[in-house]
Amino acid sequence: MPTSSLPLAFSLPSRRSLPSISPFLRHPKLYHSKSSPFLRNPSIGPRFASISVDAPKMAPSQPSFLDHKESGVLRFVKYHGLGNDFIMVDNRESMEPRVTPEQAMKICNRNFGVGADGVIFVMPGFNGTDYTMRIFNSDGSEPEMCGNGVRCFARFIVELENLHGTQRFRIHTGAGLIIPEIQNDGKVKVDMGQPILLAPDVPTKLPANHKGAVVRAEVLVDGIGWNVTCVSMGNPHCVTFSTKQGEPLQVDDIQLEEVGPKFEHHEMFPSRTNTEFVQVFSRSHLKMRVWERGAGATLACGTGACAVVVAAVLEGHAERICTVDLPGGPLEIEWREEDNHVYMTGPAEKVFYGSIPL
Repeated sequence: MPTSSLPLAFSLPSRRSLPSISPFLRHPKLYHSKSSPFLRNPSIGPRFASISVDAPKMAPSQPSFLDHKESGVLRFVKYHGLGNDFIMVDNRESMEPRVTPEQAMKICNRNFGVGADGVIFVMPGFNGTDYTMRIFNSDGSEPEMCGNGVRCFARFIVELENLHGTQRFRIHTGAGLIIPEIQNDGKVKVDMGQPILLAPDVPTKLPANHKGAVVRAEVLVDGIGWNVTCVSMGNPHCVTFSTKQGEPLQVDDIQLEEVGPKFEHHEMFPSRTNTEFVQVFSRSHLKMRVWERGAGATLACGTGACAVVVAAVLEGHAERICTVDLPGGPLEIEWREEDNHVYMTGPAEKVFYGSIPL
């Protein structure tokens, strides 16, 4: 059995149907703090000592690993949506996150932790919602929402509750009400709500130039002018299809690690921003790369794909129904004219079960 530096145990899911894992995740160790209920900050972190990895010979229906309970151990399931990966935590017994932002940073570390773009908590719903979704990014910040994350969230609920067939959930998020629906083919279609376009609400300090919105405006990054359209899907996005010289982007040529942080922390974006660099193949086919606020370069961003289609329509590049190619795979996005809502459809897949001392 290989060993390394993290006390992590995981088991790979079988292709066969799995039973509910609620016994596996039923006993949370809760952390309490006098600070804001939306961000905990105690000075405790995971203890990293050794790694244990073993794909068990037994079928997952034999619950010896999943039923193992130990005080001070976080049990989780790792999911991904087109490579945008998350540590999913059953937090249904409390509105207090079971890990702190500092712990989330260490758990998400790809060299010294489990490795993920964020930790997602399934919490009780309120005000008529079924569940509450909260996220800590890999840098410890807390975003309002995550499109790929909410698809993983929906699939995780199905597993926790041992549900079958099509399902629909009302999820409370920092971006408001989000409604994911499990489809017959296993993909998740999400009503992402209406895009927010008014400049102060995105927010951006760029001056509005199109009915209160920022559409194809110039922003300077290291002396280079970029044409940008600003959209919020509950979290801020800056979408660009070209530089000020007017040449369409070839997104594979973008030096994302260099330019992405400069957009994220630009003074024109007071809450920082996610940034999407977009190449137009046709009026129904787009390709994007993303620099996510708080996570950096990721393989996919669901809210980003939604913002890209909204921006493409506003700039006249595309129709309202598009396939958006991301490094991790395609998403189907529709900005429906009838209700002004954006709908995202894509996969969410389980990777493995795991546990880690806290």
